[in-house]
Amino acid sequence: MADGHTITIEQGTQRVRVVSGDQVLAESDRPLVLRETGCPERYYLPAEDVRLDLLTPSETHTYCPFKGTASYWSLPDAADLVWSYPDPKPDVAQIKDHLCFYDVEVV
Repeated sequence: MADGHTITIEQGTQRVRVVSGDQVLAESDRPLVLRETGCPERYYLPAEDVRLDLLTPSETHTYCPFKGTASYWSLPDAADLVWSYPDPKPDVAQIKDHLCFYDVEVV
């Protein structure tokens, strides 16, 4: 990590749900909570708790020097709605096989 930049990951106990329109895209009671300097708190959900059958892989990829290269998925009306790090850097290896949405509901 760079000086002053931190990332912490902990096992969450809250229930997290992602809804688009009237469709539930994900629901999990086992999110990982990632806190990163300068970024909002993010919930990474196990892939098994995400309706990947409703999402289409995107050609978008971004690079984070702290987490690695992210891959994205979209809905027909929402591009790059969700991302994951298929091969995360060692310091954040816990987020492998987890997906993160921009907007989630904590219930």
